[in-house]
Amino acid sequence: MAKIIVVTSGKGGVGKTTTSASFGAGLALRGFKTVVIDFDVGLRNLDLIMGCENRIVYDFVDVINGTARLNQALVRDKQIENLYILPASQTRDKDALTTEGVEAVMNELANDLKFDYIVCDSPAGIERGAQLAMYFADEALIVTNPEVSSVRDSDRIIGILQSRPRKVEQGGRVREHLVITRYNPERAAHGEMMSIDDIANDILKVPLIGVVPESNAVLEASNQGYPVIHYPDSAAGQCYDDIVARFLGEERPFRHLTVKKKGFFARLFGG
Repeated sequence: MAKIIVVTSGKGGVGKTTTSASFGAGLALRGFKTVVIDFDVGLRNLDLIMGCENRIVYDFVDVINGTARLNQALVRDKQIENLYILPASQTRDKDALTTEGVEAVMNELANDLKFDYIVCDSPAGIERGAQLAMYFADEALIVTNPEVSSVRDSDRIIGILQSRPRKVEQGGRVREHLVITRYNPERAAHGEMMSIDDIANDILKVPLIGVVPESNAVLEASNQGYPVIHYPDSAAGQCYDDIVARFLGEERPFRHLTVKKKGFFARLFGG
């Protein structure tokens, strides 16, 4: 039975799509048949990060409207054979997504096409696309930056995850995991951004599954059309690999959370 994971937050620009791409790629690299669905109708970006923008012929809305079959709209990843993307429409209205249509797609992905994992890349905010991305979820990755407005918006999303999804309507709960992105240990040490403990344990009270530091590799990977998990020498790539491992039940220590000690000459010359 396929497991549906939504990658969500409240605020835009926190790294949801980056997280969706690397999380989906990480699952596929471990042998799981995985699809990542872009729910951001009108503003799709997932295809760019995964490097398949030129291969899109049909999209999510085409499938819901019946103008294309699901297997026509699915785009296979260039690097990993068992990873697919279902792109959003770039031109349709956000209300083009319907509960019945999304449910039919989820059922076909799970029952007919036998996907192991369905990763839903949610748009920012709480509009229809975000609501539908959350509605069918079994588990959620809540992505936030270590700053007040981002954490506050994530807190609101947690409230929705605990009250509106189908699983909650049926008496269950959506399992929550917290991902903190763009973390800078040096700035945190100087009190210039919120601490991990404040975010995870005091405010959101959601189990922490990963912390991804600020990294130039994220931008470089996006520009090249690769999920940053394909950059194993980068801090961000390593941390996304750790997130996937923890999600699958492995124990991994958290890394890249402390300030690097400066060498003698760096201290001497202010480097």
